[in-house]
Amino acid sequence: MTNYTIGTVFQPGVAKPSPCLIVAFMKLMRLAVCLLSSVVCLLSSASAAGSLVSGPMLGHEAKREAFLWFETKEAQSVALDYWVAGKPETKRTLTQTNLATSPAGGQIVQFRPGLLEVGAIYEYALSIDGVKQTFPFPTTFKTKTLWEWRGPPPDFKFIFGTCAYFNEPAVDRPGPGYGKTMETFRLMGESGADFMLWGGDNWYTREVDFDSVSGLWSRAQVTRALPELRRLFAAMPHYAVWDDHDYGSNDSNKSFELKDESLKVFQAYWGNPSYGEAGHPGVYTKFMWGDAAFILMDDRWYRDDDHLEATTLKRMKTEYGEHQREWLKQSLLAAQNNEQCTFKFVATGGQVITDFGGHSETFAYYPEEREDLLQFIIQHHITGVIFLSGDVHFTELARKKISDTQWVYELTSSPMSSGVDTRNITEHTADPHRMEGTLVPDQNFCVLSVTGPKNDRAVVITCIDKQGATRFTKTIKASELK
Repeated sequence: MTNYTIGTVFQPGVAKPSPCLIVAFMKLMRLAVCLLSSVVCLLSSASAAGSLVSGPMLGHEAKREAFLWFETKEAQSVALDYWVAGKPETKRTLTQTNLATSPAGGQIVQFRPGLLEVGAIYEYALSIDGVKQTFPFPTTFKTKTLWEWRGPPPDFKFIFGTCAYFNEPAVDRPGPGYGKTMETFRLMGESGADFMLWGGDNWYTREVDFDSVSGLWSRAQVTRALPELRRLFAAMPHYAVWDDHDYGSNDSNKSFELKDESLKVFQAYWGNPSYGEAGHPGVYTKFMWGDAAFILMDDRWYRDDDHLEATTLKRMKTEYGEHQREWLKQSLLAAQNNEQCTFKFVATGGQVITDFGGHSETFAYYPEEREDLLQFIIQHHITGVIFLSGDVHFTELARKKISDTQWVYELTSSPMSSGVDTRNITEHTADPHRMEGTLVPDQNFCVLSVTGPKNDRAVVITCIDKQGATRFTKTIKASELK
């Protein structure tokens, strides 16, 4: 056989390669070039793959839909594979591309898988630029069961807590760190609760945060990425309202100049079912879980300053604003008229029934609005009302008799990790509404279990401190709230 080299000039009379050999050689060269290009592309793609900043977090859970949240960085595409647990053949995929970048440099990725099986457990996997992510905990989500008109209301339990401060010495105020523990979040993640409700001050903006758009986004990003929170956010759905520190500056009211941006941040980082209404912005929303209605209030967007003299106004001094206050009343009526609803939980940033203000921002600063709300509850025979609040940096259970035959309760749960405020405790020492044995001046959270047969439902409240010790357990029967 004659050997030839590339570039050989063939002269007449000299043996030439066959046309078939030349074609085969050219195909081989093209294949080599393609393989080399593929290797280069793969190497380039691998080196340019985006990364996971934080997540997963589960949000609003419905009967046929779920919410999953992630934050990535420099990702070109993010894909979510999900399937009924134990049935990989049911796998479906959602993919997001052209991801927007926030002022803090992250990419918020929210998935809402829909038309899911009712009452099912799903497994899921996340891929960023084709690279499957791994997690040190199970990655599952659920859908609610269809129990209405078919059987008794399901028992369930949820976590409620407020005031989560996480130390960052470079930007914190001088002195000992205000954040005191991370153990509460580990305990919550291991609690087996069905969901968690964050009641405000879910992160604390500092002076370097609340005077700029990028600062507001950065505080949310830094907080959500803390490794101590990962298991908790992945273990159960999360709902949230805000108070002053995750809305803006300390004690901020409706005049906060960056509140529009704060709302964008909150909507990006939480998985509530809705945010306000068309023409009426805010974080207020509501949802049902079992036989309980959860009404989440916005105590900042429409808030008059606490110390504004009501006599100078030609209208009611307000914490909620007229439209949101009327929305709350209509929501309470809708829940009362729902035959499947036993309890109405109203979550709001500051305390409601106490008559003490001082260093805590309570409804005592808005007496006319509070009285209007309580009179509405009385006049329309709305039963099963339990307020959920925070802000004051201590925990207590209170109750108030609002008519000859009707009571309302209020659980204040605070703080989860922030410092305890002894000034507030001193100012509230003589509060006649506090139930004996429920003052907890320590980092803690509360687990509320809704349980019992249909005609004898009850809420069992358990307060757990940072050591995992039970500080008190109280039971509120539905019959006590009628």
